[in-house]
Amino acid sequence: MRPRDEHRGERGRDCAGAADAIAGGVYDVGPGDIPARLCDVAVRLLPVTGASVSLHTDGMPVQLGASNAQAAYVTEIQATLGDGPCQSAAASGAAVLARDLTAGRDVLRWPVFAQQATAAGVRAVYSMPLGNDSVCVGTLDLYSDTPGDLTDHELRTARLMAGMMTVALMALSRAEDAGGPDDELWLSGLATDHDQVYQATGMIMAQLGVGTDEALARLRAHAFAYGRTALDVAGDVVAHRLRFDRD
Repeated sequence: MRPRDEHRGERGRDCAGAADAIAGGVYDVGPGDIPARLCDVAVRLLPVTGASVSLHTDGMPVQLGASNAQAAYVTEIQATLGDGPCQSAAASGAAVLARDLTAGRDVLRWPVFAQQATAAGVRAVYSMPLGNDSVCVGTLDLYSDTPGDLTDHELRTARLMAGMMTVALMALSRAEDAGGPDDELWLSGLATDHDQVYQATGMIMAQLGVGTDEALARLRAHAFAYGRTALDVAGDVVAHRLRFDRD
């Protein structure tokens, strides 16, 4: 057998093993639990300490699941700042590997996010786009507590995870659209969070007489200034505990 054939054979076995682990991880799991369960599988297969998956719409990531509280929190930091590897991956449709958030070009690229992520114990982020060559619908974000790169094998596994996550999300969307009596509204709670952010944005638009982009920027800025997440601030706006006034 030629060396190239051996290499292809090893890659095939690696992919098959990862696919088996993914299939086993979501076996007999309800639709609403699949995103978080796939994040758990990603942590088992890769040298990372956390993972999360988010849909991206109108510049605001909507978190669907995470492997642990740290991953969920750092994902919310990116949503609040409107900046970070996941935002870059969603915008470009290509994987973004922030190998070292403690020094160097990754800190220069995302200075505020890098500071907050490292304060939360995250030193590297690997963001994989979800979708296809023409459309990016979200990201799979992998977090590590130590700086470093992914090997070629690990990067292939991460891309495989992103592909499986995309397939799962598309299948879940179709199941929800079917609307049968036994269908689980797997996005119901998450959609409530998503709607709350946009409802708050609309209220801020009315209060300040500004457009959507500026209203969302004001929401994020307030959250950042007070060390909160955009979702938390949106809840206060919708509940009329917080009002934005013209300067």
